[in-house]
Amino acid sequence: MNKTFMFDREVRPGSAWCDRFVAGRGEAARWYQGQGRGAPPSAADCRRALAMHMPELLAEYDRVCDLVGDDAEAHRILSHYRPPPVAAGCSQAVWLGDGGPALVRNYDYALEIVTGRIESTSWFGNEVIATVQRPWGGCLDGMNEDGLVASLTYGGRDANGLGFAVILILRYVLETCRTVDQAVAALCRLPIAMAHNVTVLDRSGAYATLFLGPDRAPLVTDRRACANHQDGPGAGADSQMRENAMLAALDDPATTLDTLVERFLRPPLYSRRRRSTTAYTAVYRPAHGDVDHLWPGARRRQHMGAFVPTVYEHDYGALTDDAAG
Repeated sequence: MNKTFMFDREVRPGSAWCDRFVAGRGEAARWYQGQGRGAPPSAADCRRALAMHMPELLAEYDRVCDLVGDDAEAHRILSHYRPPPVAAGCSQAVWLGDGGPALVRNYDYALEIVTGRIESTSWFGNEVIATVQRPWGGCLDGMNEDGLVASLTYGGRDANGLGFAVILILRYVLETCRTVDQAVAALCRLPIAMAHNVTVLDRSGAYATLFLGPDRAPLVTDRRACANHQDGPGAGADSQMRENAMLAALDDPATTLDTLVERFLRPPLYSRRRRSTTAYTAVYRPAHGDVDHLWPGARRRQHMGAFVPTVYEHDYGALTDDAAG
């Protein structure tokens, strides 16, 4: 299977963004309507929630709503408020040795749903480089020009509540925070719809991994690696195996940043399962202001302040449907 990745500079969402939203409206609606959720909130409820919890984003939200026109369903989708449960993979680790600090992560998901867009934006004058996901504003991982990095993994629990999709919460953090302390404060106060783990790192080497969920108080930890489970019993065997592999690499004195990245490109961290393929590996180095997106045999580097639009197509070959991957 082939997948195209677009590296694009888009200062703020405009007509090109609107065209993409219209083209992907069906997939975005399926995501928002989902399964396992109650009646969706009204568009007015969504806007009120955004105004209450993330007022800094409200002007940009109103702007994209104006772009799509008088469409209440689109406005609900764009708010990211109270989305349905969605499970994904992912593994991430913080590196503090030579060449760091760095955050290394694999994003695992069905390739046909991953948008494949890596964008440089400047909504409020500060640049953000992020791997983005529909419908608006969503960030799977990213870094801002102050050297703050944020990345997510699924938390492995079925909890679902009255909060926002984690991908908009990451956007908020990258747009409004400069340090790990500020990011932790924001992540601890924002209502989240699902259980997710978020790792934040800044150019000083400060970092934190937070276990978040609508049914629990935020837990702030110094865990340098996480996969798809949170503290307590019930961790899936695959998630625990991936986390153990990362921790073993971090604890090995022979490990370098390069060899750690190589581990992310091999099993058990690298997945070839059709339902949860490793779509890309990302390496954020905030002290250097650069990010690499990698695939086996390929690397694309972007630097803060010197983002270069380009296109890369990766051939994933034959994927597997079995649990072994």
